[in-house]
Amino acid sequence: MGKWSPNRTLTIILAIVVIALTLALVVYPEQGFNAGVHGMKIFWDVVFPSLLPFFILSEVMLGLGVVHALGVLLEPLMRPLFSVPGVGAFALSMGLAAGYPMDAVITAKFRKTGMCSRVEGERLLAFTNTADPLFMFGAVAVGMFHKPAVGVLIALAHYVASFLVGVSFKFYGLREERLGPRQIEPAKGKLFRRAFQELMRARKEDGRPLGQLLGDAVNDSIRTLLMICGFIIFFSVLLEVMKLAQLTAILALPIRGLLALLGIDPGLVGPALSGLFEIDIGTAQVAAAKAPLIDQLVMASAIIAWSGFSVHAQVASVVTGTDIRIGPYFAARGLHAGLAALFTAVFWQMGVGRTAAAESNPVLPAFLRTSGSARDTLQLSLESIALWVLLIAAAIALSLLIDLLRRIRVVLWTARIK
Repeated sequence: MGKWSPNRTLTIILAIVVIALTLALVVYPEQGFNAGVHGMKIFWDVVFPSLLPFFILSEVMLGLGVVHALGVLLEPLMRPLFSVPGVGAFALSMGLAAGYPMDAVITAKFRKTGMCSRVEGERLLAFTNTADPLFMFGAVAVGMFHKPAVGVLIALAHYVASFLVGVSFKFYGLREERLGPRQIEPAKGKLFRRAFQELMRARKEDGRPLGQLLGDAVNDSIRTLLMICGFIIFFSVLLEVMKLAQLTAILALPIRGLLALLGIDPGLVGPALSGLFEIDIGTAQVAAAKAPLIDQLVMASAIIAWSGFSVHAQVASVVTGTDIRIGPYFAARGLHAGLAALFTAVFWQMGVGRTAAAESNPVLPAFLRTSGSARDTLQLSLESIALWVLLIAAAIALSLLIDLLRRIRVVLWTARIK
């Protein structure tokens, strides 16, 4: 039999847990079915119409070489800030616009096509895994808290924390890169010329006609979305079965101690446990709990940044087939959750959203308003695309400015030497 190892112990524990959960599902079939229907409704009403356009467009843009050209344009911005290639800006912007797990899908494609190294892919996953504005302003602030103004507070804390995670992970994997550095050809020529050359090279290398490219994009996107649907339904049922089997009461003990240590209302223990597994269910329970508003907002920010085991499972499934390790991703999620909660409390004390939260019906921009239908969700997604196109344009302008300053510095240094 050989020597006993921790892997054998873990396998036995997992087997026991799976058998227990399966038996619980047999004992509570009706509740499990209702939980599955609830998960399916979340997917069909929100996730499917909001993510599908982004998935298709990202596939088409990769095939046409647009992403490769953007990588050249944004290299002077992304490399100094986050130590990732310029194409990382595409993963960041699409992740911001579409939310989980869009960034993981794009990062996995980058790694499979050799557009980033393993360490760079892990850095990208660390800070591009963000919630989209539609979710925070629409679903959370309006739909759950019924206070549109708190969306500004939650989103601001979320994105500031994400930026700091990216900057901190700039120093991750430096030793590994020194031992096996990725060969990067020196940049030559003007930025736009190099971007155009890269666009043509990538398009020629792909070679698929537009019709085939679009068809492949739709097929791949639907397949990925069906995988996401399965995870949402599974974790929705899993959480309900765990509650019925009283497993949540045991798991809640360490969370209760942590909240007591931080001075957060103990009424948020149950919602925090739900958020540990599923972001939508946990956030909704936090908003419905009887607790001080600031405690609710801090907990909601932490859950949104953590994103839940359901999203983690989706990310792990997406990056399967690459050599990207999931450990740094988990560490980044914990860091993001802590920073988001901290900045929510800090910004609240500074007055962000504090006064406006008491107003009954503040006005939101058109692209942040929400409704219950799939058609309106799709329209909001397309409007978000336009917003993030403008942000990418601004990033390109900043990148051009940095590249121009770099060139001026080189010219001045050369003249000084002569």
